[in-house]
Amino acid sequence: MFVDKASIEVIAGKGGNGAVSFHREKYVTAGGPDGGDGGRGGDIFVSVDINMSTLMDFKYKKKYKAENGADGSGSNRTGKDGKDLHISVPLGTLIREKESGGIIADMSDAATVRLVRGGNGGWGNKHFATSTRQTPRFAKAGMSGEAIEVELELKLLADVGLVGYPNVGKSTLLSVVSKAHPKIADYHFTTLYPNLGVVYFDEGASFVVADIPGIIEGASEGAGLGHDFLRHIDRCRLIVHVVDISGSEGRDPIDDFEKINDELRQYSPKLAERKQLVAANKCDIAQDSDLSERFKNHVERKGHSLFFISAVTNKGIKELTNAMAKELSKLPPTAVYAPDYVPRRRDMGTPEELVIETFDDVWTLEGPWLERLVQNVNFSDHESRMFFERVLRNAGVIGRLEEMGIKDGDTVSIYNIEFDYFE
Repeated sequence: MFVDKASIEVIAGKGGNGAVSFHREKYVTAGGPDGGDGGRGGDIFVSVDINMSTLMDFKYKKKYKAENGADGSGSNRTGKDGKDLHISVPLGTLIREKESGGIIADMSDAATVRLVRGGNGGWGNKHFATSTRQTPRFAKAGMSGEAIEVELELKLLADVGLVGYPNVGKSTLLSVVSKAHPKIADYHFTTLYPNLGVVYFDEGASFVVADIPGIIEGASEGAGLGHDFLRHIDRCRLIVHVVDISGSEGRDPIDDFEKINDELRQYSPKLAERKQLVAANKCDIAQDSDLSERFKNHVERKGHSLFFISAVTNKGIKELTNAMAKELSKLPPTAVYAPDYVPRRRDMGTPEELVIETFDDVWTLEGPWLERLVQNVNFSDHESRMFFERVLRNAGVIGRLEEMGIKDGDTVSIYNIEFDYFE
């Protein structure tokens, strides 16, 4: 099954908890604290697998979680870091943040992208030993990893896109100009998903052609198959518009030509302006020479180059292939989407939601609001430290500590920093 859109949730690993432990050894009467730190949670990365051609793997598995960091242990042993998780996607996959639609990455090359970071491990009790506090019986918990919901959207990386009504001979043309073997039959919508073929036109030179499933009137609004696959033309540098010039199905080629271009225009005005070659197929069975002439005049008035071809007899195929190669040599490279996603701030909570715990003369404060505040303060700078203290006082945090009985000289521990409290 060809799947070109999927939504998944990615969750980085949580950091391991710090350990509370004391050195125990024969003949050592007063071993100090030796609790190790927790390991870091695993990250989640995404990279390209050139052997993948569909997002089928993501149709049934919707949640991807990296490994948590291991807890610390005694003898100053740090917990093992969580294993990173690597997700593979097909070349050309666009990764968007689901809620905002912002582009996180365009997987159009071999680069590896980190989607979410694992949480840091918590400190063991060895960090909290001082000359006056020699047996700290507490440690810190590991921090949660990042999490995000993303949409994966596959946009084929092809130089040339074949467009046109169903049954006009696009698949046959692809099989003739390349080594692709698409399904070919004499009924509409034989092609149910895009097919790719490589065209070799010179020594060491080639380009990729995509056969886009038949577009019909109303495709941009969801009719037929075109709505699902119009996105695959987005990256094509050149469009080859295939039209049935024989009139074998009783349709007017001029009317077909205009309706397909109108659908491209409604889907994307930029797409409608892209360079286009017109291939009048089935000319070997065309009966109405006046119709062919009228179509030729119509297309040339629009500024397009027209090629009368027969994908069955190979008539005009070489000329069309050479024209594709010539136009591609003058066109810019395949479009790559620039990331525009701005990570949203995590739910920071409020100062009132802080968790305050006391262990003897040590007060630990934790909470998303405080975590964010700490990340934005330079504690090596005096003014920054004064700003930090003012924010804590204005938010009522110092007042809560005083109400809970904090005394002069007690230690306040906030994530990776400590300071002594004095009124």
